[in-house]
Amino acid sequence: MVDIFLICVIVVGFFLLAVIGLYLVVKYQHPDDKNDAYIPKLVVLLGFVLAGGTVFLLPLDVANNSNFAGCEGFNTAVCGGLNMVLFWDIIYWLIPAWVFILIPFCIFYYEADDGMLMAGTSVGAKPKSKLKEALCYESFVVVIFGLIFAMTYLFLNTTSIPVRDWTGPDFAAGPLYAITEENNSTFSASQLQNMGDEDSAILNANTVNPEPSTMELSINPATFYAGLMAWLGWFLFACFGGIGMAALPLDLILAFVNRPHHMDAVEFAEAQRSLRDRVNELVNVGELLKIEQEENAQKYEKMGWRERRKAMAEEKKTWIKFKQAVYLMEEDAEDFANCTANYWNYNPLIPIFSLLGGILALVLSLCWVLQIILYMLPTPPVTPFLNEYFRWFETWFNLFGVLSVAIFSFYLLICAVKGCFKFGLRFLFFQVHPMKLNKTYMSSFLFNIGLVLLCALPVVQFSASAFQDYARYTTVNQTFNVQLYYLKFFGWFWRSKVFEYALLVILLLTCIYLGCKPKDTSGGKDSISLRDRLRARVSG
Repeated sequence: MVDIFLICVIVVGFFLLAVIGLYLVVKYQHPDDKNDAYIPKLVVLLGFVLAGGTVFLLPLDVANNSNFAGCEGFNTAVCGGLNMVLFWDIIYWLIPAWVFILIPFCIFYYEADDGMLMAGTSVGAKPKSKLKEALCYESFVVVIFGLIFAMTYLFLNTTSIPVRDWTGPDFAAGPLYAITEENNSTFSASQLQNMGDEDSAILNANTVNPEPSTMELSINPATFYAGLMAWLGWFLFACFGGIGMAALPLDLILAFVNRPHHMDAVEFAEAQRSLRDRVNELVNVGELLKIEQEENAQKYEKMGWRERRKAMAEEKKTWIKFKQAVYLMEEDAEDFANCTANYWNYNPLIPIFSLLGGILALVLSLCWVLQIILYMLPTPPVTPFLNEYFRWFETWFNLFGVLSVAIFSFYLLICAVKGCFKFGLRFLFFQVHPMKLNKTYMSSFLFNIGLVLLCALPVVQFSASAFQDYARYTTVNQTFNVQLYYLKFFGWFWRSKVFEYALLVILLLTCIYLGCKPKDTSGGKDSISLRDRLRARVSG
């Protein structure tokens, strides 16, 4: 019999995810997208539900198996009765569909609609031409990644699971057991007789091969692609997750420290002059960028492929730098408004909640660092740490342990998004995609949802490994810590703990870097130097 409580938890959980996702889309969307881009909005909403549901399935898997081995496929009084294999297989197929089909297609179509696709050639394009162009680029993505998926599964779908051979006597030599019948027609271990000398003799007759052997199996496509997506996502999660675990607590605490204060006349005049100068410089930079772009369009036709590619990369880097300076200027302008015109309307509870959130984030980050150092990296583990904390809840209320797993797992996803934004803001490798109230374009929504989906399976695998004692009987533990753990090629990264070490090192380096430079640069000097470089390039 399926546990009715777990069914209610599933319905309520996914309903809350849908409501939260809808709220984020409505509140954060840019006014230009208010009555437009409905398909990308639906993809973002369902992608948010999918990402949250992926992490949500881990605590649900724990609750369903109830810390008993052999629950899968059995409707017993001690198990939830849910078919978690089916749940996880659906997730394993949906994530690559979203990451490599729906999200890229929406980005291509949306940017064509905005006149951004491939250097702005789609301005004023008709809907049919935009759809055709988006399908063309999307087909290229599908073919490339389809070939990668097919070839990797064809040659790397074998897992070599270590086993140890035990040899025992014939069943006929074993003792006979007497079972005491009960009125409710159910069976429990208490109905068996206590073990006696005959049982001890049978156990002592067992022999074990001291040399372990391996059992090679071919895993099904859904499980393999889950491992492939987790392996790909780990490169992003190890980097951005490590950065976010250090940056998120610091930024929340700094939001309290740097909360708006009332300015006197001198401070107001200096801040206003500084902002005005920066705005003027950025306007000049924008004009110079426009002139340079028009000139480069003619120069590209005369350049060779390699020179054109180098020039386009330099132009893209300049645009990213310009957008970063504009974003930082807007942040400072908003802070200036909160200290002046909006000072008496500013909600004083916001800094307090930021401080409380920063303290909570700091505690969660420290707990994760200790869990990695004490449990995940050493063999054998020094201490179960958080596993003991979760098991303690089982003695009086199981739900708290399950909720704790969900909180620790969702925190990692938030850190990954925060780390990506922080990395993009400090360095010039890719465009910044911040999430701001009433100022977020759908391209930023799609980018962040794609990042979250890519990090969802690494987060699940990381949590399942970190809480392996607590979640040892779950379906996902059998998938990631048994089948995929010994998978050809990919399994080496997990057995060697390459990603765990990388995440820990990046986290520590981020702590040192942010300790020396905690605040994002104001952008004043950067905009002036950017203007001077552009003037030199245009005049040259």
